[in-house]
Amino acid sequence: MEADKVLEEIARQVVVCTRCMLHHSRKNGVPGEGPANAEIMLIGEGPGFYENEQGRPFVGAAGKYLDELLQKAGLRRSDVFITNVVKCRPPGNRDPLPEELAACSDFLERQIEVINPRIIITLGRYSMARFFPNVRISDVHGQARWVRGRMVIAMYHPAAALHQPSLKLAVERDFARLADYIQQARQSPQVAAKTEVSPERVSEDNKPEDNAPMQLSLF
Repeated sequence: MEADKVLEEIARQVVVCTRCMLHHSRKNGVPGEGPANAEIMLIGEGPGFYENEQGRPFVGAAGKYLDELLQKAGLRRSDVFITNVVKCRPPGNRDPLPEELAACSDFLERQIEVINPRIIITLGRYSMARFFPNVRISDVHGQARWVRGRMVIAMYHPAAALHQPSLKLAVERDFARLADYIQQARQSPQVAAKTEVSPERVSEDNKPEDNAPMQLSLF
C-alpha cells in the first residue's frame, strides 16, 4: 500500500482508538501531519489544549515557537512530519503514563516505518526515552546519534523554553545546528531500509525502539 494511504489509515485508527483511558477525555485524536516521504520527523510528547481542539499537532504557543525554530534552520513546517508519542491529550497536560505510551507505541512505530525518515528529532524527555532510555535530556540535548540507521537528535521540547526562559538559548542553539546535521545525515550511508507496512499490522513489541549502543555523537 502507498505510504500516504497507510498514514491515512493509521490516522483513522487513532481518532477512534480506545486502547487507553485518554479516549474518555479526547475531543480530537492527533495522529500527526506532514508528507509521507518526509526526510525529517519530529516527535513530541502529547497534544495540548489547542491540539485537542483542532486535531493537529503543535498548533498552540509551543507550535508557533517550533515553526520559528524550523524557519531559522532553513525548514518549513510543510517539509517535516510532526507527531507525538501519545496521540490524545493527557488531562491537564500532565505527563503521559506508561500504559498510555504503550497503547500508542504501535501507531508511532508504524508511522516511522512507513515514512522512513532520515532524521528523527525528539522533543522532550518522553520521546527521547524511546530511543535513548535511562539518560537525562540535559546531558544529551543537541546531540545527534545513529539508531538503527537513522540519525536521532534529542532536543528540549519548545514548551520547556517558553516555561523556563533560561532554556531558550540552548533550544535555539540546538536548532541552529540542525542544518549541519541534515547535511551529515544526507552524506551518511547509514539509512534504514524501506519496509512495506500494512495499515492493519500490530507491532509485537511495544518496548523502547532501541537499546543498542549510541554509535556516533556529533556533539
